[in-house]
Amino acid sequence: MENQCDHCGMAHGKSEPTRILILGGGYVGLYTALGLQRKLRSGEASVTVIDPQPHMTYQPFLPEAAAGAIEPRHVVVPLRRALKRCHVITARATGIEHARKVVTIEAADGHTEELGYDVLVVALGSVARLLPIPGLAEHGIAFKTIGEAIYLRNHVMTKLDQADSTLDPELRKKLLTFTFVGGGFAGIEALGELEDMARFATQYYKNVEPEDLRFVLVEAAGRVLPEVRESLGVYTVMQLEKRGIEVYLSTLAKSFENGHVVLSDGTEFDSDTIVWTAGVKSNPVLGASDLPLTKQGRLRATAALRVEGLPDAWTAGDCAAVPDLSRTPDDPTAICAPNAQNAVRQARLLAKNIVVALRGGKPKEYYHKNIGSVASLGLHKGVGDVFNVKAKGFMAWAMHRAYHVKAMPTVNRKVRITLDWLTGGLFRREVISMGQINDPKAEFVRVSKG
Repeated sequence: MENQCDHCGMAHGKSEPTRILILGGGYVGLYTALGLQRKLRSGEASVTVIDPQPHMTYQPFLPEAAAGAIEPRHVVVPLRRALKRCHVITARATGIEHARKVVTIEAADGHTEELGYDVLVVALGSVARLLPIPGLAEHGIAFKTIGEAIYLRNHVMTKLDQADSTLDPELRKKLLTFTFVGGGFAGIEALGELEDMARFATQYYKNVEPEDLRFVLVEAAGRVLPEVRESLGVYTVMQLEKRGIEVYLSTLAKSFENGHVVLSDGTEFDSDTIVWTAGVKSNPVLGASDLPLTKQGRLRATAALRVEGLPDAWTAGDCAAVPDLSRTPDDPTAICAPNAQNAVRQARLLAKNIVVALRGGKPKEYYHKNIGSVASLGLHKGVGDVFNVKAKGFMAWAMHRAYHVKAMPTVNRKVRITLDWLTGGLFRREVISMGQINDPKAEFVRVSKG
């Protein structure tokens, strides 16, 4: 007897297709599903993708979306539109019981249910890593989602509006002080793009001059951009400081209470904007599973992208501790860095490996020598280290855009982003504040009270 599955619409019995369940619709989830729907034969397997959001966010473009260089809708890929041969469920995974081959999910309407599977792909990625710093949860703004990017853009523009009209000099100083914590790619690029946008926007304000803006970068390590060679990290700091940005290296944030920033070197100042990009951690859902984890909370994986000891469970990306074969001859414990470059390449191999395994073949091991990194520091400014060649300024900025538009999923989004850049070059960037989006009912409530 065959039973009909409510979610994939296929019969599950002796002749049923293999049920592949993908947890996460980010880089790994989307690219793996795209690969599977291209490579699987009709009736060979059903693919279900579960993610709390109905879209995949291409995070390297978040800084440009926040700064108005790219339309925010264009840096996300609608999962249902891209994955026409897969079943997409908008829900949050809350538990994994691989011994029973069951995942517990919480759907968008709040109800929970269990889903069975034959093959599991864990692509849950990472979440912001918060530290127990007083005031961080109340005043910090993360920078991992499109919602946070839009919120931050509107927040910065709203602070300019408020500063332009206030008569209180101390409040004005606080409104125009923007603090970024974390000197990795996310922090540096967000800082560079938003500082560029804010200084450009001051030309439209009578009472705000570019020199009134104060941007501060706080980094616990002794350098920024650890992904590039140290000399380029030094160059990045020099370029930021030339723009008037204050950089605090080897410095910890001690408190953010009431918007009052206290640093470990004794520096104190008020800031109405605190952007937190100081690291990530594996999705906590992994802790509610019976899968093998490292001390850091990442899934133990083989170089072939299988979960250790479990031939029917696969993983890749930020949540996976995949051996880095390009470095293991020198360091047997080396694992792949949790970045977009590895996630995209691992996902493409992962789709191939799953299909090969379903057909009785031997999966290939992931080997990718890091080709380098590029970072944007604002419009026409960048830094890069590609194939051991240093790049600075406009060239690095152009390389950054070229690489990421190539990596952006779907032709639709590649074209839309390219058109955004072209129109931005012709008509300059938008500096419109849409702060009402952050509290859309405020005006309605005010009017209702008479």
